[in-house]
Amino acid sequence: MKKISLAVLLCHWLTAVTAQQHYSKAVNEQISRVEANVSGNLIIDGKLYSLTERMKHYNVQGLSVAVIDNYQIVWAKGYGFADKKEGRKVTTSTMFEPGSISKSLNAVGILQLAQQGKLDLYQDINQYLGNWKFPYDTVSHGKKITTAQLLSHTAGLGVHGFPGYHRDSAIASVTDILDGRAPSNTEAVRSVAEPGTGPRYSGGGTLITQQILTDLTKQPYEQYMYEHVLRPLGMTNSSFNQPPAASQRKNLATGYKTNGNEVPGKYFVYPEKSAAGLWTTPTDLCKYMIEMQQAYQGKSSKVLNQEMVKLHLTPYKNDIALGTFIQNRNGEKYFVHSASNEGFTGYFLAGLTNGKGMALFVNSEDGYVLLELINSIALEYNWAGFKKPEQITTVPVNDTLISKYIGEYILDGFFSEIKKEKDGLYLWTDGISSKMYFTSSTDFRNIELGGTKTFTFDNAGTVTGYSNTINGRLRATGQRITTLDTLKPRPGQSGVLGRHLLETKNYDKAIGFLSKGLASEPSDSSLVKNLAHSYLFKGDVTKAIELYRQYLKSGHTVSELSKSLKDDFEYFRNAGFDRSVIKKASEMLSL
Repeated sequence: MKKISLAVLLCHWLTAVTAQQHYSKAVNEQISRVEANVSGNLIIDGKLYSLTERMKHYNVQGLSVAVIDNYQIVWAKGYGFADKKEGRKVTTSTMFEPGSISKSLNAVGILQLAQQGKLDLYQDINQYLGNWKFPYDTVSHGKKITTAQLLSHTAGLGVHGFPGYHRDSAIASVTDILDGRAPSNTEAVRSVAEPGTGPRYSGGGTLITQQILTDLTKQPYEQYMYEHVLRPLGMTNSSFNQPPAASQRKNLATGYKTNGNEVPGKYFVYPEKSAAGLWTTPTDLCKYMIEMQQAYQGKSSKVLNQEMVKLHLTPYKNDIALGTFIQNRNGEKYFVHSASNEGFTGYFLAGLTNGKGMALFVNSEDGYVLLELINSIALEYNWAGFKKPEQITTVPVNDTLISKYIGEYILDGFFSEIKKEKDGLYLWTDGISSKMYFTSSTDFRNIELGGTKTFTFDNAGTVTGYSNTINGRLRATGQRITTLDTLKPRPGQSGVLGRHLLETKNYDKAIGFLSKGLASEPSDSSLVKNLAHSYLFKGDVTKAIELYRQYLKSGHTVSELSKSLKDDFEYFRNAGFDRSVIKKASEMLSL
């Protein structure tokens, strides 16, 4: 995974703190216990892990955290590297780009406009849009979309999220993105279901609120949000500038892929500012959380009054409020939002009435360490609704059984692979590779994946699949894959597994799954690209070039698609793939 000075990196993991914050002895002891007892939901054979060990395990370069207790930020700390090449460490002033957390702050700005009487949350959005209007069609069945529906993901719109743009590429305007027009790298934001029929997460819908805000205020989005939301909340180390101002760059974290490679250009640009464009710190985000907690109880109103904050923190549909999600943990309610941009992951949660909260960011696409750290903090500060980790004892499994378990499976429409590594069997699914800890010869658990899995057999003793039981309830029973013909995976799953098999150099199987996916999802150009990669590294250059040329004609601009190929080739070079065939393909494609 990491190729450079791992020993040097590790000795610095826990040393990066802004100007050495000074805390009381009691707080320092709390911090030490949090750092030393990171375990997630399971404790395996009594083993507890340090935060250092878990960051190493997940290949996380840098992490930043801030903790609220009794409506105050009690401590904040940075770990690891904001930029490992520059040797620049994470501090509490390091700004991260935590993606969809932007939606929570955006909702505050929109609710403020409603509070001022400048828009009605329950009227047709086209009343507030200027030159661009939402193009209703037959899918909406004559029903109009409201701003409240946009904020609660109940408007029935498509475009789940945004991939961002390379810093040196053409950046699309908001209206180009809304209409799916070049250089936009996503499809048009349009109705895919009748408004109000149910939750359907849509970053595209959030982007419409950005256009509403700029049309109503006649100000650039980032300017209005800073002057009317961020600054009044005390979030002066935060910004919606995309790209960030040059003066901010020394404080920006660099994003990293799961394999530890730096994101091209260090970070991506998101013109979809309301949905993914916020740069902030955990400390600043905690200021927002504390203000919402106080305003919810009528004790403050720096930006929103109590009525508007209750809209922000009360479910509108299911567990979704206007800009946040609400968790009910055995009667204790928390408002939360997670996030992921290219090279970044983030999470915040705070109690509605208990005065507790935390914000956590990593400059990595693997954010599982944050979930483990959340548990550690919640247990240290006695958060209601959080369970103590379950303790399990493992048993050895003989090589005969291990060999039977290896292979591909499908469970509830999701593909998975079981593979043998040096330290045991691993279950891979949906981008997560998790070690299998056996509690019997047929039952196993994973730290990262919930539930108890149990292998199933036929009368001849052949493994037919495995089931997953969560909290005593059988959730899904999967089957071992012996043929591709009858498989019915969820959309996108063939591409996810195909890419995984490609990256693990299992080219024949990658070709099989990617071809299967392309047959059912012919418009997915990423399937064509990864199929071309698989043929290239298998040695069939002619077939690979044919597919690459098909990919370069698949939509958007040739420059964007060429850039994507170049980035993939750079990834494969760094990952130890055959450089000679990469060079040959690059030359034949004139990249």
